[in-house]
Amino acid sequence: MSKRQNNDRLLHIATLGRTVGLHGDMKLNLHTDFPEQFIPGETFFTKERTPIVFDAVNLDRELVRLQGIDTPEAAKRYTNTMIYTTYGRTRAVCHLEPGQYFWFDIVGAVAKEEGARLGKVLEIERIGAVDYLQIKTDDAFVKKGLPKQFLVPYQPPFIVNVNTDEGVIDLTGALGILEAS
Repeated sequence: MSKRQNNDRLLHIATLGRTVGLHGDMKLNLHTDFPEQFIPGETFFTKERTPIVFDAVNLDRELVRLQGIDTPEAAKRYTNTMIYTTYGRTRAVCHLEPGQYFWFDIVGAVAKEEGARLGKVLEIERIGAVDYLQIKTDDAFVKKGLPKQFLVPYQPPFIVNVNTDEGVIDLTGALGILEAS
């Protein structure tokens, strides 16, 4: 799927938690590595694409106040509401360093080692301080009795090259991990 086709898809970036204080502030439970995108006046969405505008943001305390909400009673209606943005907005406002990629551009990529298709990236799991590619093993390897899924650390030396335009991740050492799984 090309990046352009993904631009309007929703991306879960936070969940509103309990109310805090007397003015309708709420705990903001982050699900993103880019908290800087939460600024007053910015519009986000619920899963149903209902717009939600942040009136006040305190990232140090992970608190927000929604526009038009100024009491704890009014804010409680939004407890556990998942906050979304679009893939396109994420690409526009979140800065990546060279060699960094958005997870949503990596999920779905074909994992290869020395030209052999090992499988497809299902998800990225963060375990401790390390991110792992969860790979659905290619049927040819599953037919040989290897596991249906396996994990590969998303770090050197395992990651050789990432090409999000072609949807391919070149790996090294991943076949050994698969065979040892």
